[in-house]
Amino acid sequence: MSLDTLTVEGTAGPRGVAPAYAGGQVGQAGRLGLFGNVETAKSPFSIASYTDTLIRDRQAATVTEALALDPSVRATQTTGAPFESLFIRGFPANEGISGEIAFDGVYGVAPNFRIFTDYAERIEVLKGPSAALSGIAPNGGVGGVINVVPKRAGEDLTRVTLDYGSLAHGGGQIDIARRSGANREWGVRVVGSLHGGDTPFDRQSETTGVNALALDYQGDRFRTWLYLIGQTDRFRAPLRPFLLKAGVPVPPAPDSRRNLTQSWEHSTIDDRGGLLRTEFDLTDSVTLFADVGGSQSEVSRLFASAPTITNLRGDTITNPQFYGLDGDRFTADGGMRAGFATGFVRHALVVQASSYHENLGRWLSPVRGSYRSNIYEPAIVPPVAVPESSARPRFSDSTLTGVSVADTLSVLDEHVLLTLGVRRQGFEAHNYASNVGTLTTTYDKSATSPLVGLVLRPWDSVSLYGNFIEGLSRGDVAPAVATNSGAVLAPYVARQVEVGVKIDWGTVSTNLAAFRITKPSGELGPDRIYAQTGEQRIDGLELTVYGEVVPGVRALGGVSLLDGTLTRTATAANIGHTPIGVPGIQLNFGAEWDLPGVPGVTLDGAVIHTGRQFIDTANRQAVPDWTRLDIGLRYATSIDGHRTVFRANVQNVAGARYWTGVATYGTFFQGAPRTYLLSMAVDL
Repeated sequence: MSLDTLTVEGTAGPRGVAPAYAGGQVGQAGRLGLFGNVETAKSPFSIASYTDTLIRDRQAATVTEALALDPSVRATQTTGAPFESLFIRGFPANEGISGEIAFDGVYGVAPNFRIFTDYAERIEVLKGPSAALSGIAPNGGVGGVINVVPKRAGEDLTRVTLDYGSLAHGGGQIDIARRSGANREWGVRVVGSLHGGDTPFDRQSETTGVNALALDYQGDRFRTWLYLIGQTDRFRAPLRPFLLKAGVPVPPAPDSRRNLTQSWEHSTIDDRGGLLRTEFDLTDSVTLFADVGGSQSEVSRLFASAPTITNLRGDTITNPQFYGLDGDRFTADGGMRAGFATGFVRHALVVQASSYHENLGRWLSPVRGSYRSNIYEPAIVPPVAVPESSARPRFSDSTLTGVSVADTLSVLDEHVLLTLGVRRQGFEAHNYASNVGTLTTTYDKSATSPLVGLVLRPWDSVSLYGNFIEGLSRGDVAPAVATNSGAVLAPYVARQVEVGVKIDWGTVSTNLAAFRITKPSGELGPDRIYAQTGEQRIDGLELTVYGEVVPGVRALGGVSLLDGTLTRTATAANIGHTPIGVPGIQLNFGAEWDLPGVPGVTLDGAVIHTGRQFIDTANRQAVPDWTRLDIGLRYATSIDGHRTVFRANVQNVAGARYWTGVATYGTFFQGAPRTYLLSMAVDL
């Protein structure tokens, strides 16, 4: 969607990637939507950019695992599930059909359900609604934007990694980077991996394959990047979330190894994507850019959407179904970035137009049978006869278009920065009858989203900032049970007001932010009219800390205090209640210690805590708070002149039994059991 414009100084890694802050775990800049990379201290928004160093040291295989130490982010699924679903600042992201994780700032390129870190140089989180900056999220998420910065060629590299995890899951990765040409203007990076075996969950196995290619040319005035990625993820007995029967208290969490899913239930997801990015310096102060990309997803699943817990004893009933999905996405954008001055005011102006198109075909089998089990003593049952089909009748298609204009005005050598912007967003969608493919409803709406951001830097190390910005989600279509069935609601407009202070203490950086986000929603009222009568508000206080506390000791973490409230709802008794899935507190703290007197040896640990979460708007059913402890050890050395790093991590070292995050549908997952991870990486 935008260009890589760096405003930071220092020694960068791969070209176009900002240098890391002290400690090497967090980058000094992150993508601010259409503005490209912006230095964290000069951004009027909260941005976190987690480095490849952190990803590798934590042995994080997916985006969810890589974001485990961000206090603003919580996963609603566990490691044995075939998808990633998260909350950012108390609002869902990447739920439903997913596709809401950006790839190099662009939606529609990254894999649809699960993002592996093999091809990630950085994983960034832009917190809060950001329609004017990044465009509308394809599935309507408003809590923030997660962006995968792909690996590209920097210094020459040949790295081989072998890894193993409990129970018997292992594999390897190769990562090769080269630059060539008189000025090293040509670059290539190739990443490939293959993993397979039994996971820590009973009867579950997983096989994954990833390949990625990044080519780039960095000329004096013309630059271009081409990314190609492919990914296969196959599960036997994948974990599913649970539903809870109305009026039943949440039972205690079972042994986390227990798995209700049968060995004959499966999930296969194949993803392919590509992105071509170009930019040309028309003059020293004017740059033109254009991007084009897309992806394809093929999904074949046979399992229940969510087993239902029917009583406090943990009895369940499961209805297996076959689910087939084909998705095709195409994205394109272009625009201009210009820097100029009017008197003593400097401007960084961006104009951008974008288009995103998505076609989905789906087949969902009828429910033909069920089986009963128990979360504490899962039953082994014979296969249920579930009809499968290779047909994928059209399910939906949508087109999102937008035109954005934004400008950052700065004075006093960027000690005062004012960002103003506006985006005109169009939504067009067609929905089709399930398994039939005949048109049922259409949607064609538009909306305008503004943004205002201010940064005051009384000293180079202190940034006071504030913003007002909106997020957009397409309005719902009234369901068949409503008296106004088929009516199209206006787009839902979420609004954020945020103020904060960022302080660089030298080798430690802190960010304290206070925010309020409100988001409306559609509801079926007592009169059976479907209307935009619901609204939830989340007030939050967020503290993040990262850097090198003293030489050899690094820290990363923080705390989020969330006060979620249903401010409007068709059910008057629920006004003032806490929204589904919003805890009162999210706390993360990770630390590393280079052992003195033992060169190359580092100990690390992390504590992750999440408060109680309700699974219903009546606030009668809730999963209790939980705490998880992770520990690790690594040893960096040289073997025959080759840098070699051995890593050992234990996740959930105490074997805590807990229910993890709650999704907006009221579903919830069991937490992952104690998990052992071992790896060896050699730079050849």
